[in-house]
Amino acid sequence: MNHASKLEIPAELRDEIQQKIGQLLQEKTLMQQALMGKEQEEFARLEMLFLELLEVVDSLDFLMEYLHNNPQPDPKAIARFPQLIGSIHKKLLNTLEKREVLTIDFQGEKPDFDVCKIIDREVNPDLENETITKIVRRGFQYGDRLLRPVEVIVSKSE
Repeated sequence: MNHASKLEIPAELRDEIQQKIGQLLQEKTLMQQALMGKEQEEFARLEMLFLELLEVVDSLDFLMEYLHNNPQPDPKAIARFPQLIGSIHKKLLNTLEKREVLTIDFQGEKPDFDVCKIIDREVNPDLENETITKIVRRGFQYGDRLLRPVEVIVSKSE
């Protein structure tokens, strides 16, 4: 036996459901617009980063082309290389700093294992064990996050 029954939704409930559906569709549209805005902001941010990095690439291209075209460069030009390389270095560090990637300024005599990594030990009986003798690579952090630790060499007594 087949009973076909028709479900009727009261008009008041139907109106409420339609209103909720309309609100959800409106919220969905607003969220999509916000997401598109965020994506555009992120693209603009990345575009600026890429343009800044391309300036560094241009400087390195210039230097490499000069060296290629001048196998025996003029001593005056060679004397300017440290300044040119220093400006490239500074540009890279500024590009990182603009994005809150900062050099860890570590000055301690003993390694702080929150920011340091011992990569080697060298015998030095004149120093207390675990005294930093050399910073091999600078460390970097992004906000409170450690990106790369300060790499150090420390002393050992024997």
